[in-house]
Amino acid sequence: QVQLVESGGGLVQAGDSLRLSCAVSGRGLFTYTMGWFRQAPGKEREFVAAIRWSGGSTFYADSAKGRFTVSRDDAKNTMYLQMNSLKPEDTAAYYCAARVGTYVVVPNRYDYWGQGTQVTVSS
Repeated sequence: QVQLVESGGGLVQAGDSLRLSCAVSGRGLFTYTMGWFRQAPGKEREFVAAIRWSGGSTFYADSAKGRFTVSRDDAKNTMYLQMNSLKPEDTAAYYCAARVGTYVVVPNRYDYWGQGTQVTVSS
């Protein structure tokens, strides 16, 4: 069983930066891939980024490449999403998720989810 708790969302202006955190509790994290997803009102949940807990390999959606960085701190059992040069179209609820095995971009392939944190970017 894995539990995930996101934090760090807020209201920012276009061009600003924000760092989201996902506190992870559970055993066997080295077998997990952790993902960040987002969902805007009226839209489907979409993949943003992922990281393999063991080894730290990272993966990004095209919309996140060059602006977002996913990382994890083993000592704190926390995953981060550093978001730079934010745009109004980044406005969404952001969720962290976990699954055993390699990364996939399909949300329903992830087994555990946090409650989400809202990010709003004003123009």
